[in-house]
Amino acid sequence: HKKNRQKKMSSTPTRFTEELKAAAGEQWDRVIHHKFTKQLASGTIDREVIKRYLIQDHRFLDAFIILLASIIAHARSLEDRIPGCQFLALITGKENTYFERCFEKLSISVEDRMAIPDAECTTGFCNLMKEVAQGGSLAEMLSVIVVCEWSYLSWGKLVEKETVRDDFVTYEWVDLHTGESFEAVVAYLRDLLDREGEIIDASTKEACKSRFLQTMQLEEDFFDFAYKL
Repeated sequence: HKKNRQKKMSSTPTRFTEELKAAAGEQWDRVIHHKFTKQLASGTIDREVIKRYLIQDHRFLDAFIILLASIIAHARSLEDRIPGCQFLALITGKENTYFERCFEKLSISVEDRMAIPDAECTTGFCNLMKEVAQGGSLAEMLSVIVVCEWSYLSWGKLVEKETVRDDFVTYEWVDLHTGESFEAVVAYLRDLLDREGEIIDASTKEACKSRFLQTMQLEEDFFDFAYKL
């Protein structure tokens, strides 16, 4: 009996974010091991593939900002808001500048971009982010953004050491999603969601799971789309 009590006392409950990741099953692994990530890091990615990816990815920057701003607004304290504000500054500064430099390097004009329609997965991402930002709970908002940032950190860490540093178009995208500062962002977002998981009811947890899995599908679709030349 004493051993059983000690075992119970030493065991910690599974983090809500880990539960959500487990629900994604093999899809999580497919996303973080996608050929896009390997080819990006090695610098061997087809230029048409990276062009398609960057043009579409830049289009949900606005929806992402709306989602992150809504998370900041709905966070439960000033202490919880400040790291989100700092991340928002990065997204609207360094990351946005990266896109502009890439478009110039790859000779993609504003007119070229305007002539290209939104991909189905781009529309899906934008709609999802705006929908949860406007009508979802804080936990649902976090369930979407955690997939985006945690999955990118996960694949970034897998390819970081083998990343070829010849072309900023490829290696800076890895840099933006690795390192201590980005790890801190993901830890912050996961912590917020884990804490929400301790206080939300079962129906809200199901809604979070649905949003998490919906975002996972969009992440996989987005990587796949880039190769449909």
